[in-house]
Amino acid sequence: MIAGFEHHEDCGIYALENGDFLLQSIDFITPIVDDPYFYGKIAAANALSDVFAKGAEVCTALNVLMWDREHVSKSCLQEILRGGMEKIKECGALLLGGHTINDREQKYGLSVSGITRSFWPNRGAKIGDVLLLCKPIGSGIITTALKRENLALSAAKECVESMALLNVYAMRIALDFPIHASTDITGFGLIGHLLEMCAEEQSFALEVDKIPLFEPVKELLAQNISLGSKNNRAYFSHAVRDTRERGEDGFLYDAQTSGGIVFALPKNKAWALLDALKKSQYERASIIGEVIPRAQGAILLG
Repeated sequence: MIAGFEHHEDCGIYALENGDFLLQSIDFITPIVDDPYFYGKIAAANALSDVFAKGAEVCTALNVLMWDREHVSKSCLQEILRGGMEKIKECGALLLGGHTINDREQKYGLSVSGITRSFWPNRGAKIGDVLLLCKPIGSGIITTALKRENLALSAAKECVESMALLNVYAMRIALDFPIHASTDITGFGLIGHLLEMCAEEQSFALEVDKIPLFEPVKELLAQNISLGSKNNRAYFSHAVRDTRERGEDGFLYDAQTSGGIVFALPKNKAWALLDALKKSQYERASIIGEVIPRAQGAILLG
């Protein structure tokens, strides 16, 4: 076993006798949008992303379905599975089957597997590297606002489309660059996942104004929409030093669904990767910080 629970990797990594690596992960979520088809797409994209974040393709997938029969009709269930199947096919993987149980709350996701000759670790960034994020953040804030009816669905269009966008295209582009480390931004929020990447002798200096946010996020923060990520702040804020005179930081702890990949790579290669991502489907990609020698805090906000 190359990576299990103790390494904070995005998926389990097992060395095969022929020199390849088997990558495995499982993820499932409750509905975060009302449309069952989009829910299926987002849940699948979210589950598939863990393997893409390691620089690998997904080979096979299994459906993981907890069906709330009382509130979710069979036709809605079919739409959820249709959305998931589209994303599995889109990345070139095969669906081998799955398992369904009855539950009081609807849940859907995938167990995914990939085989690769090499992979990107989540802890491997070098001092002098820059950090490049391929998608905006703030999906947790937006979906909370949708559930509370504080936001119209039309205002969440960018966020919903981004959550349904596979990270496989960003991964394939990045394979042509010297990626030292990578991870995808999901439940621990940007700060939590960056801390998993940051080695003891390093600090990550973030330019907060360069971090891309979905359009309604700042307005929702001004309305004191609950972030739903108080636990993330409680767990991770001790490692953060804010060098700004003032500034909002709630979105940095916001739990994401199907968030973007953060790449750590040399500065002289990063601009070409950024340009390639922007010309693809990641127009909001941005260089958000750099890796520096250890300072007063693992994460520095500037």
